[in-house]
Amino acid sequence: MIPLFDTSITNAICVAITAYLLGSIPFGMVLARIMGLGNLREIGSGNIGATNVLRTGSKLAAFLTVVFDAGKGAVAVLVARAMFGEAAAQIAALASFVGHCFPIWLGFKGGKGVATFLGILLALFWPAGIAACLSWLGTAIIARISSLSALVASAASIGWVWVFGMPTAVGLVVVLTALVWWRHRENISRIIAGTESKIGK
Repeated sequence: MIPLFDTSITNAICVAITAYLLGSIPFGMVLARIMGLGNLREIGSGNIGATNVLRTGSKLAAFLTVVFDAGKGAVAVLVARAMFGEAAAQIAALASFVGHCFPIWLGFKGGKGVATFLGILLALFWPAGIAACLSWLGTAIIARISSLSALVASAASIGWVWVFGMPTAVGLVVVLTALVWWRHRENISRIIAGTESKIGK
């Protein structure tokens, strides 16, 4: 099911472009530079997300990266919804997520989108967003593997949006989840092989 398309094509295009550019802001790299932590591309996995920021040794920088990466997805959704309606909110959700994963500023080589995904879900439909965050947390406590937590939380979110009463978001969440899993394909291989690093190591 998809939401009623309640905005013009022009507005939809403007929302998509604006949300993509917002999502493209690499807050992890920006914060690492501002806080003198170095170039994330030369640290750990080279990823721009919070997990790799944590490898710099700064928990504050990692926390702020989560907040800003989640925030940019949430802001894109909330502003689009307030201005143009539900269809625009879902367009903004997808565009901001794509922006994070494939940012124009970094040659389309961005992050894996977990924090942005959760921020989007919280803004789009907060009960499902909270359930997804708890799914991530529960998996992290049990398995202590960040990537596995992301995979479980994203997959579970498909059911959460349906169970909590927003079936019009299922299609969008399926697409976002597929992108999360695609971005984690190397992690999946390591999880299967038993070589994926654990939280805190």
